[in-house]
Amino acid sequence: MKVLVSYATSEGHTRKIARTLADRIADSGHMVELLHIDDADDIDLDRFDRVIVAASVHAGHYQRAVSEFAAKHAAQLGAKPSLFLSVSLAAAGHDAEDWRGLDKILADFQDATGWTPGRVEQIAGAYMPSQYDVFRRFVMRRILAQKDPEADLDQDKEYTDWPALDALIAEWLGA
Repeated sequence: MKVLVSYATSEGHTRKIARTLADRIADSGHMVELLHIDDADDIDLDRFDRVIVAASVHAGHYQRAVSEFAAKHAAQLGAKPSLFLSVSLAAAGHDAEDWRGLDKILADFQDATGWTPGRVEQIAGAYMPSQYDVFRRFVMRRILAQKDPEADLDQDKEYTDWPALDALIAEWLGA
Protein backbone atom coordinates (compact mmCIF):
# COMPACT_ATOMS: atom_id res chain seq x y z
CA MET A 1 0.00 0.00 0.00
CA LYS A 2 1.20 3.54 -0.75
CA VAL A 3 0.16 6.35 1.59
CA LEU A 4 0.49 10.10 1.17
CA VAL A 5 1.00 12.02 4.41
CA SER A 6 0.52 15.71 3.69
CA TYR A 7 0.57 18.45 6.28
CA ALA A 8 0.50 22.15 7.03
CA THR A 9 2.00 23.62 10.16
CA SER A 10 2.43 26.99 11.81
CA GLU A 11 4.95 26.34 14.58
CA GLY A 12 6.18 22.90 13.52
CA HIS A 13 4.29 20.50 15.77
CA THR A 14 1.98 19.24 13.03
CA ARG A 15 5.10 18.55 10.94
CA LYS A 16 6.43 16.46 13.85
CA ILE A 17 3.15 14.53 13.98
CA ALA A 18 3.22 13.97 10.20
CA ARG A 19 6.84 12.78 10.29
CA THR A 20 6.05 10.39 13.13
CA LEU A 21 3.09 9.00 11.18
CA ALA A 22 5.21 8.58 8.06
CA ASP A 23 7.80 6.66 10.07
CA ARG A 24 5.14 4.40 11.61
CA ILE A 25 3.61 3.70 8.21
CA ALA A 26 7.01 2.84 6.71
CA ASP A 27 7.84 0.68 9.75
CA SER A 28 4.61 -1.22 9.04
CA GLY A 29 5.95 -2.17 5.61
CA HIS A 30 4.02 0.33 3.53
CA MET A 31 5.34 2.91 1.10
CA VAL A 32 4.85 6.47 2.26
CA GLU A 33 5.43 9.93 0.87
CA LEU A 34 5.66 12.83 3.32
CA LEU A 35 4.83 16.15 1.71
CA HIS A 36 4.26 19.68 2.97
CA ILE A 37 0.91 20.82 1.60
CA ASP A 38 2.55 23.76 -0.21
CA ASP A 39 4.36 21.20 -2.38
CA ALA A 40 1.28 19.08 -3.08
CA ASP A 41 -0.69 21.38 -5.38
CA ASP A 42 -0.10 19.43 -8.58
CA ILE A 43 0.35 15.97 -7.09
CA ASP A 44 -1.35 13.01 -8.75
CA LEU A 45 -3.36 11.47 -5.93
CA ASP A 46 -4.12 8.43 -8.09
CA ARG A 47 -0.60 7.22 -7.19
CA PHE A 48 -1.73 6.62 -3.60
CA ASP A 49 -4.02 4.06 -2.01
CA ARG A 50 -4.71 6.21 1.04
CA VAL A 51 -4.22 9.83 2.05
CA ILE A 52 -3.61 11.54 5.37
CA VAL A 53 -3.97 15.31 5.66
CA ALA A 54 -2.82 16.95 8.89
CA ALA A 55 -3.47 20.60 9.67
CA SER A 56 -3.40 22.79 12.74
CA VAL A 57 -6.09 25.09 14.02
CA HIS A 58 -5.12 28.73 14.56
CA ALA A 59 -7.53 31.59 15.16
CA GLY A 60 -10.50 29.39 14.31
CA HIS A 61 -9.39 27.94 11.00
CA TYR A 62 -6.87 25.72 9.24
CA GLN A 63 -4.06 26.98 7.04
CA ARG A 64 -5.30 28.41 3.74
CA ALA A 65 -3.13 26.00 1.73
CA VAL A 66 -4.96 23.03 3.29
CA SER A 67 -8.34 24.42 2.28
CA GLU A 68 -7.12 25.13 -1.23
CA PHE A 69 -5.62 21.63 -1.55
CA ALA A 70 -8.78 19.94 -0.24
CA ALA A 71 -11.04 21.98 -2.53
CA LYS A 72 -8.91 21.31 -5.59
CA HIS A 73 -8.65 17.56 -4.91
CA ALA A 74 -11.99 16.92 -3.18
CA ALA A 75 -13.18 14.31 -5.68
CA GLN A 76 -9.92 12.34 -5.61
CA LEU A 77 -9.70 12.56 -1.83
CA GLY A 78 -13.28 11.37 -1.51
CA ALA A 79 -12.63 8.36 -3.73
CA LYS A 80 -10.09 6.71 -1.42
CA PRO A 81 -9.63 6.08 2.29
CA SER A 82 -8.65 9.36 3.88
CA LEU A 83 -7.77 10.53 7.35
CA PHE A 84 -7.87 14.17 8.40
CA LEU A 85 -5.94 15.08 11.54
CA SER A 86 -7.01 18.34 13.11
CA VAL A 87 -4.27 19.43 15.53
CA SER A 88 -5.02 21.95 18.27
CA LEU A 89 -4.53 22.76 21.92
CA ALA A 90 -8.31 22.70 22.34
CA ALA A 91 -8.22 18.95 21.66
CA ALA A 92 -6.07 18.52 24.78
CA GLY A 93 -8.89 19.56 27.07
CA HIS A 94 -12.29 18.38 28.12
CA ASP A 95 -14.15 21.66 27.74
CA ALA A 96 -17.42 21.02 25.87
CA GLU A 97 -17.41 24.53 24.40
CA ASP A 98 -13.92 23.98 22.95
CA TRP A 99 -15.04 20.71 21.35
CA ARG A 100 -18.14 22.36 19.86
CA GLY A 101 -15.81 25.00 18.42
CA LEU A 102 -13.62 22.30 16.86
CA ASP A 103 -16.72 20.66 15.35
CA LYS A 104 -17.75 24.02 13.84
CA ILE A 105 -14.28 24.65 12.41
CA LEU A 106 -14.36 21.21 10.80
CA ALA A 107 -17.89 21.70 9.44
CA ASP A 108 -16.91 25.08 7.95
CA PHE A 109 -13.84 23.46 6.37
CA GLN A 110 -15.94 20.69 4.83
CA ASP A 111 -18.53 23.15 3.53
CA ALA A 112 -15.84 25.39 2.03
CA THR A 113 -13.85 22.61 0.38
CA GLY A 114 -16.50 20.08 -0.59
CA TRP A 115 -14.38 17.31 0.95
CA THR A 116 -15.69 15.10 3.72
CA PRO A 117 -12.77 13.02 4.98
CA GLY A 118 -13.35 9.32 5.49
CA ARG A 119 -12.21 9.73 9.07
CA VAL A 120 -11.42 12.75 11.23
CA GLU A 121 -9.45 12.77 14.45
CA GLN A 122 -8.89 15.70 16.76
CA ILE A 123 -5.28 15.53 17.97
CA ALA A 124 -3.93 17.46 20.93
CA GLY A 125 -1.17 19.80 19.82
CA ALA A 126 1.56 21.62 21.66
CA TYR A 127 2.14 24.89 23.45
CA MET A 128 5.23 26.34 21.77
CA PRO A 129 6.16 29.77 23.21
CA SER A 130 9.64 29.39 21.70
CA GLN A 131 8.00 29.55 18.25
CA TYR A 132 5.46 32.34 18.84
CA ASP A 133 5.77 35.98 17.91
CA VAL A 134 5.20 38.51 20.72
CA PHE A 135 1.46 38.87 20.10
CA ARG A 136 0.75 35.15 19.76
CA ARG A 137 2.86 34.40 22.82
CA PHE A 138 0.81 36.88 24.89
CA VAL A 139 -2.50 35.41 23.69
CA MET A 140 -1.41 31.79 24.08
CA ARG A 141 -0.04 32.39 27.59
CA ARG A 142 -3.45 33.70 28.66
CA ILE A 143 -5.27 30.76 27.11
CA LEU A 144 -2.93 28.16 28.59
CA ALA A 145 -3.02 29.76 32.03
CA GLN A 146 -6.79 29.20 32.05
CA LYS A 147 -6.70 25.68 30.57
CA ASP A 148 -3.66 24.28 32.38
CA PRO A 149 -2.93 26.32 35.54
CA GLU A 150 -0.03 24.01 36.44
CA ALA A 151 1.81 24.61 33.15
CA ASP A 152 5.09 26.50 32.99
CA LEU A 153 4.14 29.31 30.61
CA ASP A 154 7.76 29.83 29.52
CA GLN A 155 8.40 26.23 28.43
CA ASP A 156 7.29 24.35 25.33
CA LYS A 157 4.94 21.49 26.18
CA GLU A 158 3.50 18.74 24.00
CA TYR A 159 0.00 17.53 24.75
CA THR A 160 -0.09 14.95 21.94
CA ASP A 161 -0.92 11.43 23.10
CA TRP A 162 1.72 9.59 21.06
CA PRO A 163 0.66 6.03 22.01
CA ALA A 164 -2.94 6.82 21.04
CA LEU A 165 -1.71 8.25 17.73
CA ASP A 166 0.29 5.07 17.08
CA ALA A 167 -2.80 2.96 17.81
CA LEU A 168 -4.92 5.16 15.52
CA ILE A 169 -2.53 4.69 12.60
CA ALA A 170 -2.22 0.95 13.13
CA GLU A 171 -6.01 0.61 13.21
CA TRP A 172 -6.54 2.91 10.20
CA LEU A 173 -3.97 1.04 8.11
CA GLY A 174 -5.63 -2.26 9.00
CA ALA A 175 -9.15 -1.10 8.17
